[in-house]
Amino acid sequence: MNETGTRSLTPGKLWGMRRMADKNGIFKMTAVDQRPPIKNPIAQHLGVDDAPWEQVARFKRLLVETLQEQSTAMLLDPHYAVPNAVDVFSPTKGLIVTLEDSLFEETDGGRLSSDIDDWSVEKIKRMGGDAVKVLAWYRPDADEKTCHAQQDYTKRIGEECARYDIPFLFELLVYPLAGDAHQTTDYVEQKGKKADHVLQSVEEFAKADYGVDVFKLESPVNASDADGSAETQALFDEMGRLSGRPWVMLSAGAGKADFRNVLDHAFRAGASGFLAGRAIWLDAFNEYPDWNKIEAGLRGESASYMADISALADASAHNWMAHPCYGETGAGFQPVAADFRHVYEGM
Repeated sequence: MNETGTRSLTPGKLWGMRRMADKNGIFKMTAVDQRPPIKNPIAQHLGVDDAPWEQVARFKRLLVETLQEQSTAMLLDPHYAVPNAVDVFSPTKGLIVTLEDSLFEETDGGRLSSDIDDWSVEKIKRMGGDAVKVLAWYRPDADEKTCHAQQDYTKRIGEECARYDIPFLFELLVYPLAGDAHQTTDYVEQKGKKADHVLQSVEEFAKADYGVDVFKLESPVNASDADGSAETQALFDEMGRLSGRPWVMLSAGAGKADFRNVLDHAFRAGASGFLAGRAIWLDAFNEYPDWNKIEAGLRGESASYMADISALADASAHNWMAHPCYGETGAGFQPVAADFRHVYEGM
């Protein structure tokens, strides 16, 4: 924030943000970083405790090969996608790398996040990443110690992203506490979730000291309840207002029709696009282990769906550079120009 109350972007953050979007400032991003949602079905089918690395990595490589052309950016994980697909990843696409470990710690007070071993913001920057993505499970009504731990974790990532001048893309998911119904540790939206929990979480992490550049947000209502009503739209509008910066929607395992309805609400509320995975490619993945059918599904139904929601984004999503948080100049371009002059002085 500057003295006028608006946000400005440093050169590295501006460059990374532009790399993730199309020329009109719309994010059409595909998530390839999922681990349990891919590993668990493979392991179950094979009757083993842990899915073979080669099988998981093969699917992720196929996702990159089949869906990157339609994506403005892709989200890769260091365990499987980066080592097995970066060689076929197009240099014309934005590269987002996930930092949080999929194996969170479940405590009596709630869930705790941590980084993937031997990975850091610095390492993502050095490998050529355009942005760092972190998911934090969060419940504002969780144990106070747990909430503080998640807040401190996020602040540390934000500080490191500022230090290495790379965008911080932050994902939030609410989850069931011990006393809630519909217990699950799966990476899906919590059934029967309360809109207040989603909105209060966004309000907390929109504070300046977390350093978030882009929010990746879940629907404030169950995706199946995104019914086009004024009441539901009001919740999306409030989420957009609370975010205070560019934001995109995640799919959290929602089906194609439901996620499209979510996007319709989100774009009307000011969202700048999507960063989705399973809504796009899960139907194809369900053909495992028939790799020919998987590829046919990705090139067929998945590509068609990607084209559909991308067209919706073109028609209704909001240019991230024109977000009100950047003031009248848009994306803080005047301060950035001054920053560039400073960087190159004396060279």
